[in-house]
Amino acid sequence: MPLTLPALAYDVAALEPHIDATTMTIHHGKHHAAYVNNANNAMTDHSALQALSAIDILKKINETPDTIRQALINNVGGHANHTLFWEIMAPGGANAPTGALAAAITSTFGGVDQLKAQVNDAAMKRFGSGWGWLVADANGALKVISTANQDSPIMQGLTPLLGVDVWEHAYYLNYQNRRADYLAAWWNVVNWSVVAANYGR
Repeated sequence: MPLTLPALAYDVAALEPHIDATTMTIHHGKHHAAYVNNANNAMTDHSALQALSAIDILKKINETPDTIRQALINNVGGHANHTLFWEIMAPGGANAPTGALAAAITSTFGGVDQLKAQVNDAAMKRFGSGWGWLVADANGALKVISTANQDSPIMQGLTPLLGVDVWEHAYYLNYQNRRADYLAAWWNVVNWSVVAANYGR
């Protein structure tokens, strides 16, 4: 099929105690897999779309057929968002930004603690399901935004560098309704080396 579920680069228990193995198993193997399957089903009769990457589909989302556009936003967006989410987390990853990314964060936000506070605030204020993001615009300027559901920053012409999933399926088994506790714990598994590589692309 055109889109495939990426394998995790670490064991499902590797992010414990911050993200538990059961949540990881369900989140990756059930939720993300469903986005991939639904996206592929939506593109069954659209061979031109099948030849594109998820990122290219999202960049051209307004050119997709009206009849399947929302399905693509939901499911290709869900696939792209989750692929990034797994990639920017790692056990024992770089625990602070360095180099050009660190300089840009300091210049834009005043430091990494202030950035974290802004991302957490955006994620906490996202009513219902969605994401909190650190993104770069076309000029490389950093911004913190939030998107609803599986909407991707790519559809806005932005490059997602870091994203935190605040759908309840991302945290409810371990944190129940304590989204703030989940967000505080999540920063412990962010691999800033990958975030910096996203900024350097």
